[in-house]
Amino acid sequence: MLRRQARLRREYLYRKSLEDKERSILERKRKLRDALEGGRVIPTELQKDALELRKAMKYDDDEREDLAAATHMDDEYVWAGVEDPKIVVTTSHDPSSRLKQFAKELRLIFPNAQRLNRGNYVMSQLVQACVANDVTDLIIIHEHRGDPGILIM
Repeated sequence: MLRRQARLRREYLYRKSLEDKERSILERKRKLRDALEGGRVIPTELQKDALELRKAMKYDDDEREDLAAATHMDDEYVWAGVEDPKIVVTTSHDPSSRLKQFAKELRLIFPNAQRLNRGNYVMSQLVQACVANDVTDLIIIHEHRGDPGILIM
């Protein structure tokens, strides 16, 4: 658990540093563009990198600067409103009747969810089938002595 938390902290700090770096580059490009369009002298802090920034600006989209820079907090909402989630709920091999009933009820909780009889399919086959059918989320329910105990998403 501690390793996981340390890894998550490192990933968070890395994403944040990448965002800061991209934000500073966009700010420098904006300053250079304003100076060139206004016919003013290029600021002294940008004079060394002006040629490189100018080359990079040639390939930039104008809309990219107009949009607010995406942050690490927005990752899960990237496709919100664009594409509805498609969820598949399945069980472990040879489920009990109580687990089957729980899977049916869980399917009703999530919109656009469908239940899949797993049969003898292994995890890799399930994932390949989900990818082929544009499924966004896969939920696997396991049981212990007839009681649903583990949800793998």
